[in-house]
Amino acid sequence: MIDSSQFLRLSCRMYLCFADESQTPPNPGQQGRPPYFIISGVIIHEDQWHDIANEVKSLKARPEFNVRGEIKWRYFGPSNQDKNNSVAHLDQDHRNSFREEFYSILVKRKAVRIIACVASVEAAYKLAYCNDQEDLYMYTYKAISERFQYFLQDMERTVGSKQLGIMVADHRGKAQDEKLKRRHHELIDGDAPVFSQYDNYIETLFLTPSHNSVGIQFADMIAGAIGRKFNSKDEHFYRQIVQSFRKSPFGKIEGWGLAKFPKSGWE
Repeated sequence: MIDSSQFLRLSCRMYLCFADESQTPPNPGQQGRPPYFIISGVIIHEDQWHDIANEVKSLKARPEFNVRGEIKWRYFGPSNQDKNNSVAHLDQDHRNSFREEFYSILVKRKAVRIIACVASVEAAYKLAYCNDQEDLYMYTYKAISERFQYFLQDMERTVGSKQLGIMVADHRGKAQDEKLKRRHHELIDGDAPVFSQYDNYIETLFLTPSHNSVGIQFADMIAGAIGRKFNSKDEHFYRQIVQSFRKSPFGKIEGWGLAKFPKSGWE
C-alpha cells in the first residue's frame, strides 16, 4: 500500500505509461507462431523517473555485469546471436541475476504499476474487424490505453485532484508510427467506438526508439516475461513482476492489470 506521505508527493504533475510489445504481431495464417501477442505498459510517476533511470545506470556499471547498451528481453536467451547484444559477455547465471535485479528496480517501488494485454492471435483474426498485423496491434494497444486511463481515474479519486498522463511507445517504422498515432487520436478524441473517455490524457502519443528510453526497455522486459508465461508456460519471470500489476480492491489482476483480447473465444 502507498502511505499518505507518498500520495502527497505523487499528487501533482503527471504519469508516464511506457508501452512495448513482446514480438512482431503475427500475420493472419501465422496464428500458432506464437499463439499470443502481448503489449505491456509500465506506469511511472514523473517524480520517480530519474531515480529509476539512475538505478539502472548503476546496475549496468557494476563490475560483475558491466553492461553497455540497450536492455532487451531477447538478448537474455542462451542462443541469441544479435551483434548488439549488451549481455552477450555474461554467462546464463549472470544474465538471470541481472534480469532479476533489473525487475526489482520497478517492483520495489510501490507506486509503479504494470498493465498489459494478451491477445489470442487465432481468436482475434476470427473477428470481422481484425484483419491484419496493424489491427491486431491496435486492438491490443487499445486495452492498454484504457487501463492507463482507469489507473489515472483511480489515482484522481485517491488523491482528490486531477491526474494526467502521457503514453510513450516504441518507435517501429514511419508508416506504422503514423498509423498508430492516427488511431490513438481517434481513441482519445472520441472519433472511434470505444468504451472509455480519455479525460486524463494530455497531448499526443509520443514515440521513441527503445535504445533512447529506459521506460521502453522496462516495458519490453515486462512484455517478455508475460509472453514467456503465455507462450511457453513458464511463469518464472512473471512471478518476479506479478506484485506490481494494477489490481482491483480485492487483489484481482485479470481485467484490471491484465486484459485479454478478444474477450470471448479466448483460449
